Amino acid sequence: MTDHGDERSRSARRTDSAGVRSRARGTLLGLACGDALGRPVEFRTPAAIEAEYGRVTEMLGDGTYGKPPGTVTDDTEMALCIARSLVERERFDGADVARRFLAWYDSGPFDIGLTTADSLALVREGTAWEDAGRRVWERRAEGENAGNGSVMRCVPYALAYRETPDRLAEVSRASSEITHADPRCTAGCALLNEVVRRLVRGEADTEGVVSDALSAIDGEDRVPDELWTRVAGLPAETDPETLGYSGYVLATLESGLYHGLTADSFEEAVVEAVNEGDDADTVGAVTGAVAGARFGVESIPDRWAETLEERGELLRLADRLLEIAPETT
Repeated sequence: MTDHGDERSRSARRTDSAGVRSRARGTLLGLACGDALGRPVEFRTPAAIEAEYGRVTEMLGDGTYGKPPGTVTDDTEMALCIARSLVERERFDGADVARRFLAWYDSGPFDIGLTTADSLALVREGTAWEDAGRRVWERRAEGENAGNGSVMRCVPYALAYRETPDRLAEVSRASSEITHADPRCTAGCALLNEVVRRLVRGEADTEGVVSDALSAIDGEDRVPDELWTRVAGLPAETDPETLGYSGYVLATLESGLYHGLTADSFEEAVVEAVNEGDDADTVGAVTGAVAGARFGVESIPDRWAETLEERGELLRLADRLLEIAPETT
């Protein structure tokens, strides 16, 4: 005798599992596509982009850094360091992540942020990974100490720790501190990862996901007031005309979350973000991660994904991150 209720339950679990896998893959591949689409127009104004390219909707060659179409930057390369470490160590290992960052730094990347470079130079000199970012932060003036260099790379944690939100917030902050110890950066990583975690699990409503995520990570008043003020009303209460696209972590978070949560498709989200220029690769990467987690990997245009040398590894890592059971405490 067949129990049709059990059959329906098994079918629902299979469907949900397939959805989680699609959204996890979409998160990593979406980050890379946003990064690569934005790379050629980084530091340009919207007017300059329009004058040279019209509207950027395809992977372009040359442009900023003069690289071939589909070339990713430090955003994706550092996210890959984190994902590889998680898969191999099956947990957050800050020392291992820092070693991978340092090996990448020593390889001579064409794009690396100043705060990241200074922090990794300290690690090379023997500073503990837990201390390097804080030392750099403490000696930098306001306006130079809260960049987006950790939030751009952090989403692999949201996949590995999707079932353990408290631990996710902890490792997001700790990983940020390797290079970016400002509370706006550490809380920003925790916020983005909580949003992505909820989207990947299919449990988020786009109207309330940001405020719910803020509440979830705000234990012991660990979210700076400026972050609350900047993003708590997203997306419904945000005027898109006021969005910023600079390398300031809160500008990147606000714009990436807004475009990722309000667009009608993955492509629309990333195209809208990238054509605003300025820190186009990183805003594009954050937007792509959010939109990929929301819409799934099938939503990402093949004509974009096929240009990425890292495509296969990103998909494999996303699958592996869903398989591991990292520590919970």
